[in-house]
Parts: sequence; structure tokens; C-alpha cells
Amino acid sequence: QVQLVESGGGLVQPGGSLRLSCVVSGFTLDYDAIGWFRQAPGKEREGVLGIRSSDAATTYYVDSVKGRFPISRDNAKNAVYLQMNSLKPEDTAVYYCAARRWANCQRTRNAYDYWGQGTQVTVSS
Repeated sequence: QVQLVESGGGLVQPGGSLRLSCVVSGFTLDYDAIGWFRQAPGKEREGVLGIRSSDAATTYYVDSVKGRFPISRDNAKNAVYLQMNSLKPEDTAVYYCAARRWANCQRTRNAYDYWGQGTQVTVSS
């Protein structure tokens, strides 16, 4: 059974940082894509960025997070980490990780087969 479990969300002040984790079980990250999505209240879920587990190639889909949200993977731990720096109130959302087997990253949510339960990130003073 495939499971993706996110953790690391919380409440942080503007300018602060959080580190989200996505731990995968049920298959070993190999030539797979892990995408991070977010959904703010009243908005559609949007693709933020993705990473390819084979070579850590990263694709950003939201310009405003470039330079602030580095992503990394640890294949030994079967996990992907999203470091969120210089957080802004507009980053407030539920963040989800998703997996796409034997494929490259895609921006659209329909391309992903497996999803985590989401973790809330709230940026507020």
C-alpha cells in the first residue's frame, strides 16, 4: 500500500521558515517525480514545484517561490524535503505532496497517482 505522509507545517510569522517533509512508503523512490501542491482557502489546488528522484532535477511552477523554497530528496530515507524560507502571508495554504511513478514532474494534479493528506502552513503575525 502506497502512502505519502507530510509533516512540518505550522504557524509562522512573515519572514520565518518551515521545513516540510514527505515520506513515501509502499515503493522505493527511483525514477519517480514528487510534486508539491498547495491549496489556499477558496482557491484551486496549484502545483508549486516538483523534484525528480533520480537526479534531483527540480521544476518550479510558481515564480514567487523561486529562491525561497529549495527542495531536496533523500533516497535512503525515501523522503523529499521542502525548505520554505522568507515566508509570506500569501504562502498560507494546505501543502500536499504527490507522487508520479516512473515519470517526470508535471504541473497538473491529475498527473499524480498518490497523494498525502496535507499539512497546514499559516503565515501570520
